[in-house]
Amino acid sequence: MDLMDKIISLCKRRGFVYPGSEIYGGLANTWDYGPLGVELKNNIKKQWWKNFVQKRAEIYGLDGGILLNPRIWEASGHVQGFIDILVECLKCHKRYRLDHLKGAKKCPECGGSLSEPRRFVPMFKTFIGPVEDTASVAFLRPETAQAIFVNFKNIIDSFHPRLPFGIAQTGKAFRNEITLGNFIFRSLEFEQMEIEYFIREENWESHFEEWKKTMEDWVIDLGVKKENLSWRRHADDELSHYSKRTEDLEFNFPFGVRELYGLAYRTDFDLKNHAKFSGQELSYQDPETKETYIPHVIEPSMGVERTFLAVLLDAYEEESGEKGIRTVLKLNPKIAPFKVAVFPLVANKEELVAKAREIYETLMVEFPVAFDDRGNIGKRYFSQDEIGTPWCVTVDYQTLEDNTVTVRDRDTTKQERVAVDKLLERFLNYLK
Repeated sequence: MDLMDKIISLCKRRGFVYPGSEIYGGLANTWDYGPLGVELKNNIKKQWWKNFVQKRAEIYGLDGGILLNPRIWEASGHVQGFIDILVECLKCHKRYRLDHLKGAKKCPECGGSLSEPRRFVPMFKTFIGPVEDTASVAFLRPETAQAIFVNFKNIIDSFHPRLPFGIAQTGKAFRNEITLGNFIFRSLEFEQMEIEYFIREENWESHFEEWKKTMEDWVIDLGVKKENLSWRRHADDELSHYSKRTEDLEFNFPFGVRELYGLAYRTDFDLKNHAKFSGQELSYQDPETKETYIPHVIEPSMGVERTFLAVLLDAYEEESGEKGIRTVLKLNPKIAPFKVAVFPLVANKEELVAKAREIYETLMVEFPVAFDDRGNIGKRYFSQDEIGTPWCVTVDYQTLEDNTVTVRDRDTTKQERVAVDKLLERFLNYLK
């Protein structure tokens, strides 16, 4: 079993990720996130928000709508420019994006002949109101960026920021992808963490380089290994219609080196077009020089699911020992679903269970804590290692005598005695 298969199996077995609509036979390339998966996703998003919004005075948060006025997608160029070229196998009827075939003339699956290429707009279409006609057409957003651009004027009017400044948001986006797969790497709905960073045109190259370092540093801090990361610059024929320069921060996935994050220099394309289509003035006036101009934009775009997958892949380890193979997720404690697990040494000793419950309830006020009294203590340790819990607290007979417990570290498996009244302070310090 290769690493990808092990991760997929672990995610299903331990409640990180389930196949979407599973009891109905599933819906291809949709996924549901279980109790541990939703905690890991939320922790990634919280760390991103804390790092890029709450700790940066020049970046403002936003929660834009999924449904936007359809004219926005005309102004953004998505209706005309957001197009994939589709081919279909005439034998097995599997569909492919032409650019993913890399010049192949036959179906990669069955060797059948391919159809003539045709245009395909990968935006999900819906209708607003009871009548399904052209006047009621709307789209599920294929990216989160456009809500930021159409709120540019609101942020200027409300907060009067000085350049450079950014507007950030996280949220769902939807793409009717032709080629999917590789677990959660590419799916029909996904979450983006995006910033539109507004700058003076002449400074774009220095800001671009700064954001490259910032993005890389952030994901390394989450636990992704630097040696698995690399930057790739898009060739001219790869660039999106709005981009003058785009680079991908790529990750060495088991299925190949693929895009993890994207960084684009969008110039002033978006604000100019939205000003043209809306008739609204979307310029910026320098408060000192009174110069008025349309800012240019650097866009760091980061995917929640791809971060989730990269973090799991680089955290996964198997270690041989006297008690067999230990599977451990060495997750950064800041994003681990549970921070601590609390055990009574045995489940049939009322005093131990009561004391363990008391410690569990004290700690869970501050962070997520697991309680486990099933099976022997060794299996409980291994169970918590497999889901990435950094520390385990065991209440034993000595606890009843001196009010100390055993604290076991996930990564080293070392244990030490700690006073119960010092536990909360210790774990909070670890998490800092």
